[in-house]
Amino acid sequence: MGYRTAELPDVDLDEFAKIPFFERMKLLQLHWVEHGFGTPKQTGTFYAWKIFLYALFGLIVAGAFTAGLEFNNIAGWWDEPILYQKLMIWTILLEITGLAATCGPLAFHFDPPIGGILYWWQNDTLRVPPYPKRVPLTKGNRRTPWDTGLYKLILASLILLLVLSPQHVDGLPEGSAGILPQWAVLIYCGLILLMGLRDKIIFLSSRAEQYVPTLLCFSLFSNFVDMVIAAKVFIVIIWMGAGFSKMQHGFSSTVSIMVQNTPWVVWDRFRKATVKDYPNDIRPSRTTHLLAHIGGTTCELIMPLVLLFAPWGWATWIAIISIWMLHTFIISTFPLAVPLEWNVFFIFCVAFLFANFHAGDGYAVWDMEPVLLVTVLVAALFPIVLGALRPQYVSFLVGMKQYAGNWSAATFSLRNKEIEDRINDKIVKSADNQIDQLEPLFGPEISEIFIQKAVAFRMMHPMGRMHISGLMCHVDDLDKRIQREGEFLSNVLTGWNFGDGHCLDERLIAAWQERCEYEPGDVIAVFTESRPAFTNIVQYRVIDAALGTVEKGFYRHDDAYNTQPWLPDGPIPHTVTWRQEGYEPQGVPHPGNARKVPSIAHDGTWLIPRQGAGGTAESAAQSASRAEA
Repeated sequence: MGYRTAELPDVDLDEFAKIPFFERMKLLQLHWVEHGFGTPKQTGTFYAWKIFLYALFGLIVAGAFTAGLEFNNIAGWWDEPILYQKLMIWTILLEITGLAATCGPLAFHFDPPIGGILYWWQNDTLRVPPYPKRVPLTKGNRRTPWDTGLYKLILASLILLLVLSPQHVDGLPEGSAGILPQWAVLIYCGLILLMGLRDKIIFLSSRAEQYVPTLLCFSLFSNFVDMVIAAKVFIVIIWMGAGFSKMQHGFSSTVSIMVQNTPWVVWDRFRKATVKDYPNDIRPSRTTHLLAHIGGTTCELIMPLVLLFAPWGWATWIAIISIWMLHTFIISTFPLAVPLEWNVFFIFCVAFLFANFHAGDGYAVWDMEPVLLVTVLVAALFPIVLGALRPQYVSFLVGMKQYAGNWSAATFSLRNKEIEDRINDKIVKSADNQIDQLEPLFGPEISEIFIQKAVAFRMMHPMGRMHISGLMCHVDDLDKRIQREGEFLSNVLTGWNFGDGHCLDERLIAAWQERCEYEPGDVIAVFTESRPAFTNIVQYRVIDAALGTVEKGFYRHDDAYNTQPWLPDGPIPHTVTWRQEGYEPQGVPHPGNARKVPSIAHDGTWLIPRQGAGGTAESAAQSASRAEA
């Protein structure tokens, strides 16, 4: 790989498209182990400069517009609450415009390098309301002047917060410049929550699940001590929620893939050590398990508790340095979706909150008003518990499953290139399909390799193996069709992608179909939900753009995890619990344990009849869990 040239698999470019689908996937997956995505080295340079400029201009903006922050005494800013708040607002502004995470080639934005504001400032682009049937005035999938106007108000409120001078509240340390005016913070929180009901894409892009709770504490509480303790509780629960979500095998797959894509890992032997037996078995190795669960999960579960409760300064600094190492490692891997600014900000705020306002100095959880503490704990834990037990109801971001290898996701199969081209012709957006963005840069053959490598990447995760297993059973011949990673389609259709399959489920597919008018079989997706905690059962759906959801069922996570990514033994076993009347799959017969049970509860719970108790039914997860027990 050169500084400006990509790393390609050793294959005749003219012959690549003729290779059978599963041989292509194996070729690309083995190449991933050795070279990752294969992007030129200058990609890493781009993101390094991006981090530097984010930090530099964040400090410049905060200092230039804040009374009490003087450039001749930058070291004195370290313990100023207004700096913490303004850097948070600066980060949100970059996120919600598309200049932070999901920017550039590692987020599949090639030309232009961002989506975000280019879409959300424009009428008639697609929007995805989270609960259109339950929340009044949110139906529809077309961005209206009301939506673009609300988005512009949000940007204006963030810019206003960056330039406002601080105010004083009770409990501020002596000599402190103050905090942001509470009324202005409330305006932003109200606007972004309103936007969340109209369009979940913009809401999630702002990382509201991370920042809004803390901002609300600084705008609703009257005492600074309570504000800081609440901020500490929220950030601790963010880390621990993420750590809890990683207590499953899928996280090891994520770490293995991340390390293989890391630009500074130049040792071929180490890359291959992340898998069991290259090239025969590329499931995560014991080395990867240790790196993932000792270096990652354990750190996120234990060190936050030390930060929150340790009475000794030395223990607090050990925990701070451990968290610094965790976030620095994540940054250094340049993970896909590249949430680099978020990690840099957390490196700053862990030291700001826990070194400046130590538990032993009156900022311990027991120093907070008890009623407020209980309220904060419930508010912080509820979405995480809901996301763990009922992941179908909330985004994986709200459920704190970042990089856990356990997300909702989808892979699409399109009948031919004309079907894909219709996206460019029929949908209002600011970017062409990825293949059309890449072709002027690399030519059609190389571009197709990179696009298909994303499908191979998804199959290296357990849920991707189910996607292709489902497609094998529902389309006549994968070799003759075009497979596309769902993230790519979310990226092109909505301007944003961050691993949340809920952004590209039936709601987005219906909006896409409304504009492109496909025939049955033209576009088929297999969608998998996040795996709930304490069960081995994962739910899936098969969606035909023209027909809607045509099949529902479940599979066992271990069946997907234990097979090779290129599915040498055929589709993984899965159980069909419901199928649309009159619909018949066109692919290979379902695996041995698959069975069709055409029963579904009124609330959408997927059912499997069982004997006893008057022939009543139980959920698929309950039935399967009982069978396993």
